[in-house]
Amino acid sequence: MAEIIQRDGTWAFDGSTVRIAPGLHRSVPLFRQTYGEISVPLDAVSGVVYEPERRHGRLRMRLREGADPLLQATGGRLPDAADPYRLTVDADRSGVAEYVAEEIRRALLLDEVPKEPTTAYLLAGPPVPVSVRSSDGTVSFDGTQVRIDWADSSDRVKRATGPRIIALGDLVQVEWLPNSGYEDGFLRFVTRETVFSKLPPERDPYTLDLWGSVRRDLLTALVAAAVTARLPHPSARGGAVSALRDRPQATVPAQADRERADHDRTGYDGAGHDGAGHHDALLRRLRELGELHRDGVLTDEEFAMAKAVVLRGFS
Repeated sequence: MAEIIQRDGTWAFDGSTVRIAPGLHRSVPLFRQTYGEISVPLDAVSGVVYEPERRHGRLRMRLREGADPLLQATGGRLPDAADPYRLTVDADRSGVAEYVAEEIRRALLLDEVPKEPTTAYLLAGPPVPVSVRSSDGTVSFDGTQVRIDWADSSDRVKRATGPRIIALGDLVQVEWLPNSGYEDGFLRFVTRETVFSKLPPERDPYTLDLWGSVRRDLLTALVAAAVTARLPHPSARGGAVSALRDRPQATVPAQADRERADHDRTGYDGAGHDGAGHHDALLRRLRELGELHRDGVLTDEEFAMAKAVVLRGFS
């Protein structure tokens, strides 16, 4: 067993798995604390290095491309402090860190672990159900569908379209960009229909606009990773997204069919209304969108998109 325990966390290697646990110190980012312990099989590891510095060194692990749904969803955009595959090491523990790194490297050679991209996820990703309250609203994922409930501070367009419920089978991919504190981020759910959408994040009813607490908004990466883990692996998807974007919009299967089936089965529409309030809620939301359009808040394209979202939800 090769192990190193630091304030930021613990790495333990037993010859086949690297177990990474976050530290309990208050300086450990909320994202790392919430994500919890990660078990990384040796087959998922591409390499590991120790980078010594004067006061603190760093252990860094590289994973094979396509092995981890978290890295796939975040695209390498996690801040260093929140990166679970990076460990800050005190200078007086540099010898231990180098030993841990060398043991992992030796095992990689002995087991002849390839460095090529994987054809399946080798890590499970965050468990479900998972729910995160962000600056733009609350996003939840139960393993089969995503639900977005808008906050009072969300754009009027989003609040007018109502809550969004997106079945996993309708999703093509998830796009995530962190809120840096200087520039807003977003969590976008790309469906077979919305690959054509060019709405900005603040008005897109399938996108959470991340503009508030950087610490809190970073947790949306948990949802992004949990959904990504349950979508087809990138090696299987190939150019699916590009192909959809290149096809005429009329040929793309409508999400409305699935939402209508859900309504027929449950008696509730995608926004959570029962039959009694169905028409009143529909008319109210269409009226709100019409007012936004007349006031110049919505362009013709934005109004058409938002209107279609409302009608699909109430079909």
